[in-house]
Amino acid sequence: MGSPPAASPAAAKGIPAATVARLPVYLRALAGVAARGVDTISSGALAEAAGVSSAQLRKDLSYLGSYGTRGVGYDVEYLRFQIGREVGSAHDWPVIIVGLGNLGTALANYSGFSSRGFRVVALVDSAPELVGRQIHGLTIGDIADLERLVADSGAAIAVIATPAEAAQAVADRLVECGITSILNFAPVVLTVDGAVTVRKVDLGQELQILAYHEQRKADEPAAGRIGIGPAGPRRIDREPASNRRIVS
Repeated sequence: MGSPPAASPAAAKGIPAATVARLPVYLRALAGVAARGVDTISSGALAEAAGVSSAQLRKDLSYLGSYGTRGVGYDVEYLRFQIGREVGSAHDWPVIIVGLGNLGTALANYSGFSSRGFRVVALVDSAPELVGRQIHGLTIGDIADLERLVADSGAAIAVIATPAEAAQAVADRLVECGITSILNFAPVVLTVDGAVTVRKVDLGQELQILAYHEQRKADEPAAGRIGIGPAGPRRIDREPASNRRIVS
């Protein structure tokens, strides 16, 4: 049976969930600047790389401790270590992926897991044509053997990339195996015990949210937009045709 992930230092300290969600973003930004050979970075530069304000960055990092030096900034490698320790990337978390369709296969092939402290240890699917195939040296196991595969691999975290109709049954079996952390890519809400942590990634939903914003941009009035004409810059207020006016 897979051992559940221990509570992270971040969770133990009561760090706000929103801050915890931003810590991996800071870690990725730090990895980027480290790759460019940067040893020390200011809060402003790190905030810009992470896409947040300097005030937000400083507030988030204050929950972890005082790792910056006034007038100097942050030691990149030391801050990477401290944030990595908080979010658990200093550990080697064994992961099982259930569902090896296009998405599951892409996840199994993703090379970024290892650099963030995750190791894919087992692959599972129900399709006879997939069972027995190998991805990066791992043989895809049969869903019928799920319980044994979880136990043999020591998986602590599960990724569900199955069709929606199969996800709940898979989640139930994983929880019975002792898995308490699930990343769900299936487009369905899972019902699990309160002790189980589920993170849902719905790609279709995310695209629809983007489409909503795109539609808003297309439909919103253009009041305040600047147009350039023969007479120079002018503000264009878009109103009904009968009331439309141009202000020079």
